[in-house]
Amino acid sequence: MHNSNIDSDLTHGSLRGQFLLAMPGMQDSRFKQTIAFMVEHTGEGAMGIVINTPSKVHWKEVFAQLSLNDASLRGDETVLLGGPMSPEQGFVLHGAGMKFDSTIEVSDDISLTASKDILESLAAGRGPDDVLLALGYAGWGPGQLEEELVDNAWLTLPAEPEILFATPWQKRWHTAAARHGIDLAGIGSQSGHA
Repeated sequence: MHNSNIDSDLTHGSLRGQFLLAMPGMQDSRFKQTIAFMVEHTGEGAMGIVINTPSKVHWKEVFAQLSLNDASLRGDETVLLGGPMSPEQGFVLHGAGMKFDSTIEVSDDISLTASKDILESLAAGRGPDDVLLALGYAGWGPGQLEEELVDNAWLTLPAEPEILFATPWQKRWHTAAARHGIDLAGIGSQSGHA
C-alpha cells in the first residue's frame, strides 16, 4: 500500500549504496579528501564508512586483540578510520555472497558486517575475499547531510566494488572522481554548482 509521495521521495533520494566524495572546499578537516561509502540514508539521518583514511592499526593487531590466530595473510594490511563516531567499533565492508550474524546487504554487490564471526572467518583465511576493515563510522543527523550537499561539501557518485576492494586506499578519492570525468584539481576550493 503506497499512501504518500513522501515514502517514494525518501526511497528515491536515498544515497544508500553510493559514494560521497569530499569536495576540495570541504571545511571539516576530518573529511578533507575523503571518500565514504554510504551504508544508510533515511529521514532519520545517514551513516557512511570512510574508505581512504588509514589508522595506525593493522589487521594482525585486531586479530590479536580478539585472540584470533592470523592465518589470513592480511595481517600487515592497514585498518581504515571509518569516521569519528564509535571509533572502537569495527565495520567490515565486503562483497556479497557470504553472510554473517549481522550482515546487511547495502547494495547488490556490497555488504556490511559488524559482528565478530566475520573476523573469525577472515583470520582463518576463509574469506570473504573482497573486504575492507574500518574502525568507526561517519554519521549525520536528520537533514544534516542534505544541508552539506546543498553547500557543495560532497559530491555523490555511484559506488563501485572495484574502487572499494581493488583500488589502493591512497587512490580511491581521485580514482572515483576520474572514473566519472571529474577533475578535482580543476574544481578548486570554490563552491558553486557545475
